[in-house]
Amino acid sequence: MPGCRCVREVAVLVAVLLLAAPAGWSELETDPVTDEAMDTLVTTEWLSQHIDDPDLVVLDCTVRVVMDESGGMQSVSGRADYEAGHIPSAGFADLMVALSDTSDTLGFVLPTPDAFCDAMGALGVGDDSRVVLYDGFNTAWATRVWWMLRWVGFDRAAVLDGGLGAWTSEERPLSTEPADREARKLTPAVRPELVADRDEVFAAIGADTVFLIDVMHEPHFRGDMAMYARPGHIPSAVNIPSMSLFDETGRFRSHEELDAMFVGDREGRAITYCGAGVAASANAFVMLRLGFTDVAVYMGSLQEWAADPSNPLVVGGGEEPEATPHASP
Repeated sequence: MPGCRCVREVAVLVAVLLLAAPAGWSELETDPVTDEAMDTLVTTEWLSQHIDDPDLVVLDCTVRVVMDESGGMQSVSGRADYEAGHIPSAGFADLMVALSDTSDTLGFVLPTPDAFCDAMGALGVGDDSRVVLYDGFNTAWATRVWWMLRWVGFDRAAVLDGGLGAWTSEERPLSTEPADREARKLTPAVRPELVADRDEVFAAIGADTVFLIDVMHEPHFRGDMAMYARPGHIPSAVNIPSMSLFDETGRFRSHEELDAMFVGDREGRAITYCGAGVAASANAFVMLRLGFTDVAVYMGSLQEWAADPSNPLVVGGGEEPEATPHASP
């Protein structure tokens, strides 16, 4: 199944995101009933107060990570989980099918802007909508959809802090009723700079002007284990694991804690990567909230990079690449 290897890093994230209660990292200060503005990160309380707003579209972005017969990790659509119980009025954003280019052999490949906007429009997202995204296992899936919305020029979207776990831990209601929303028109206004490709990442190696961030957990970054074709990390990348962004409740850490993790130039170019551009989207989401102005996600990430022996990788703490770099084609 496409994506069965490319999301193993997310399984590690799942293991550390416990479903509990309080606090959160939302800076929303608008009137909860009459003001249409919303922060890019919203609380369960905010969503509960606004869930019936006519322009608000709630989307469940769940992907389930399961163990296969060989002991490896495999990703499957979260539709069954959605059907078993979701936040009332929520539709299901199928990241594995409708929101990916399934014709590619890699997993979670970015669709065309038009295909993505058509799929979101079918879920009721229009140019004037507001959208709240969540998932049932970790926030990375929701931030990936959030990043794609931003990529096509849509800025009226937010992530639910703590996701479905935060909602259910507060004993808020669930529904098994499918969403009943009229299809809308979402017009793409693509921001190509939000997505990095292999050639840009290759050119960023050793460049003082680019902040390259590997969001995999530390043993994978060091090359102690390999989830993809080869172990290690891209030369000159620093390691800021996505799992470190969250506290023990599964909510994002405080603004102050997160700010201390990211010390790069807020106006410089930054590129995040992981296995397939999923967990990397969580770091990119946080970086924008911290004031970074030029952030991209390498969507191909290690599933693409490690498969090509000409792309260098570093194993251990040294900076000698496993393969010798050559000029980009």
